Amino acid sequence: MNSGLPEAAATVVEAGWVIPADPPKAVLKDHAVVIDGGRIREVLPSRQARERYRDARRIELPGHALIPGLINLHTHAAMALMRGLADDRALMDWLQNHIWPVEMRLVSSDFVYDGTLLACAEMLRGGVTCFNDMYFFPEAAAQAALAAGMRAALGMIVIEMRSPYAADAGDYLSKGLAVRDALKHEPLLSFCLAPHAPFTVSDATLERVATYAGELDVPVHIHLHETEDEIRQSVAAHGLRPLPRLKRLGVLGLNLIAVHAVHLTEDEIALLAAHGCHVAHCPSSNLKLASGFAPVAALHERGVNVGLGTDGAASNNRLDVFSEMRLAALLAKGVSGRATALSAHAVLGMATLAAARALGIDDRVGSLAPAKCADMVAVNLCAPELAPCYDPLSHLVYAAGREHVSHVWVNGELLVEQGRLTRLDPAELAAKAAYWKEKIKG
Repeated sequence: MNSGLPEAAATVVEAGWVIPADPPKAVLKDHAVVIDGGRIREVLPSRQARERYRDARRIELPGHALIPGLINLHTHAAMALMRGLADDRALMDWLQNHIWPVEMRLVSSDFVYDGTLLACAEMLRGGVTCFNDMYFFPEAAAQAALAAGMRAALGMIVIEMRSPYAADAGDYLSKGLAVRDALKHEPLLSFCLAPHAPFTVSDATLERVATYAGELDVPVHIHLHETEDEIRQSVAAHGLRPLPRLKRLGVLGLNLIAVHAVHLTEDEIALLAAHGCHVAHCPSSNLKLASGFAPVAALHERGVNVGLGTDGAASNNRLDVFSEMRLAALLAKGVSGRATALSAHAVLGMATLAAARALGIDDRVGSLAPAKCADMVAVNLCAPELAPCYDPLSHLVYAAGREHVSHVWVNGELLVEQGRLTRLDPAELAAKAAYWKEKIKG
């Protein structure tokens, strides 16, 4: 690589620590990441980078940890406009009496665009560079993500109920597939089939979803085993718990992302592991809606790939993956009764490489490695509340928060600089939020 002559490169980012997420426990002190053409050219000691890339633009962050961009493996981004709308209610009351009526009255392409843009601003400022979305009007969500410069996996939502977006399950599928066909060449976008949940999608529709997933090689993103009531309903209606029902219909497999996965038997954990399924763990939402405690330690031990999601801002109420990391680690220890149950490096992996693997984009993102896209986050570990710092990797999970994020790059573009958004205007976003608040209240 080094011919002895200075090399040209777009940007060299030097950090006190580079934590690449792969290998899992690696902490590279005084290292640099070289960005060229939106990709990582190499990761090397800062001293060598100064010698090799003398003419490059240089960003020096000596008190920072540089990590891969965080990935929010499950959210409903546009629901940022319903943050705090109907708190402290049971799941079905929350959905049927508060959320669904607002959606039937107001959800539109404009609603989804504005809400997703608001969510993108929040996520970017919190170090999230990619999100896996499930909501109506996915083309509007895609356009908002592209406007923000953010990476997104767009859910082609499928549900039996009529909405302002589609008339029936077939209509949802055809519209979702048309969006994928129109936007599949956008480098920042990928797609998932997103049947809402087993209790809102018929057998015939789930079989069609399984067929399309196999033909298109896209993930299937579905709420699954979130509540005990969901399981009781499934047994009453189908004679099977939801997961065995999905197995019978051919939905289980390497592409399945089971969202929540709270109420699982040992046999069901084994079933997920045997079929190479993934889980999107949403600890804050599970607690807020009193859904329960997902058996994350047991899933990890059985080799199930687990990523982290926030769920929507209406049921969390934050799109904050730093909060989810800390909570996931603490809950796993408390539920299992073992302080060693889920380590800091394992949790950081859940928020980065594991989530990328679930989305099928781990060849592009999820770790800091040569040839991967330069999706990166700098976290300032110099704040008084973070002192002293014995282990920066541990600090990222147990001590730091999204308020310590200073810089965020997606595909090599600096989208957050010194905590400020470079593309999006906070005042404009606040005005959009105020406009929709009045509509929702009305």
